[in-house]
Amino acid sequence: MGNVKDMIEKGETSLGMELGSTRIKAVLIGEDHQVIASGSYDWENKLENGIWTYSLEEVWAGVQGSYRALKKDVKEQYGLEITSIGSMGFSAMMHGYLAFDREGELLVPFRTWRNTITGQASAELTELFQYNIPQRWSIAHLYQAVLNGEDHLSKLVHMTTLAGYVHWKLTGRKVLGVGEASGMFPIDTETKKFNERMIRQFEEQVADKGYPWKLSEILPEVLTAGEQAGALTEEGAKLLDPSGSLKAGIPFCPPEGDAGTGMTATNSVRKRTGNVSAGTSVFAMIVLEKELAKVHPEIDLVTTPDGSLVGMVHCNNCTSDLNAWVNLFREFSEAVGAEISMDKLFATLYNKALEGDPDCGGLLAYNYFSGEHLTGFEEGRPLFVRTPDAKFNLANFMRIHLMTSLGALKTGLDLLFREENVQADEILGHGGLFKTKGVGQKLLAAAVNAPVSVMETAGEGGAWGAALLAAYMKNQAEDENLGSYLADKVFAGAKAERVSPDPEDVKGFDAFIKQYDRGLPIERAAVDFLQ
Repeated sequence: MGNVKDMIEKGETSLGMELGSTRIKAVLIGEDHQVIASGSYDWENKLENGIWTYSLEEVWAGVQGSYRALKKDVKEQYGLEITSIGSMGFSAMMHGYLAFDREGELLVPFRTWRNTITGQASAELTELFQYNIPQRWSIAHLYQAVLNGEDHLSKLVHMTTLAGYVHWKLTGRKVLGVGEASGMFPIDTETKKFNERMIRQFEEQVADKGYPWKLSEILPEVLTAGEQAGALTEEGAKLLDPSGSLKAGIPFCPPEGDAGTGMTATNSVRKRTGNVSAGTSVFAMIVLEKELAKVHPEIDLVTTPDGSLVGMVHCNNCTSDLNAWVNLFREFSEAVGAEISMDKLFATLYNKALEGDPDCGGLLAYNYFSGEHLTGFEEGRPLFVRTPDAKFNLANFMRIHLMTSLGALKTGLDLLFREENVQADEILGHGGLFKTKGVGQKLLAAAVNAPVSVMETAGEGGAWGAALLAAYMKNQAEDENLGSYLADKVFAGAKAERVSPDPEDVKGFDAFIKQYDRGLPIERAAVDFLQ
């Protein structure tokens, strides 16, 4: 306790904050990289005029609320007020489109990763670059706006991501970490900057539009892990901590995406390592040894925070429908007067799934709250269906909703592992799906037919990863790369639970995925007819 209080008083800590889809979390770590305090703020995206979005007012209410909760935690635990921090790092859900004019005003509502409205742009840019450009990527949103002839483009001066926006307002610098940047526009892994050839191709493609900007002028600067990306300004300090307690001048690491902080938080930045982040969305990141043999629309090519090439399988939907069903059980428990905590409810229902049939007994579900590009859906309809003779019980019901959370992911991972022969020595899981010990982990091992480990720190997730990147920037030794820093100084001796795939579970998951593929026309009918 005395050492921790000393670190807080001297500002020898690192703060990481991540703006996730449903929660904004702040984590404060000490010099040993262990969490000493945390705070969070719940929020939710809105569907407005057909666009999944968050208002900028909600962004700052959430950032301030999360930091305020962190301050309260520090006060209650240690009796101290935070006035200074050794280093900071901000992260957020990747991709999307935030466009600003010369005065720094937002030109159109924030278009998040969840939108599947850029199909034409995605296809045309993939053909132009001969490089997969997913619908979520910022450049796809920009080019779709070009194809739509949107008026705001005549005023465009700067485009960025959510992490880049928050960092800009706190430090005054328009920069991105290379991992986050790789979800805006393709990266040249030699230079670790935006791909110059593709920038020129894009500029030639839109030259006849007569816009007063060039792509190279409106993109943020790209930095790699370890570089300093500015410092907290006086205005930024007041924006983050309106109470005025926090002092300006705190150095920032480059803002990263949730993919990069997920890789960092699971020690998965070296080649042949991989991780799966499973929350509102789910994505797998496998650090590649070489370029893929061909372009796969299902596989994004992004980078680690230090610029290594990564094969990424991203699915828009994971736990939202699962959480909705758990909430239904919560409503029932309240209706009958039973007081059950959400933690106990999740643990009980998730563990019940392990009692189910490996193939879910003939039940089928789709967790599509929004569109799912991997299976060709521009919109989603959460769906549960069964045959009259299916084994309909609670165990199978929970198991099908857990397995379908990984259904689209398996489709993409099979391309990497079976078609491209990508090798991964181990997969690490993190995010809400793995919070109940052993359940999500066991089912993921069945889906990928490979060992899956979950670290004790996995629950801290991306906010902890952002704090680690901030600590690395501050504490790195000369020529010490990120992989070495994490392996030697953060994860040395870290405890992890490793689960190998059960052959029966693997067979069951394969049987389920065949039914999943056969049943996609049912989901299509729901989208077409359920309005």
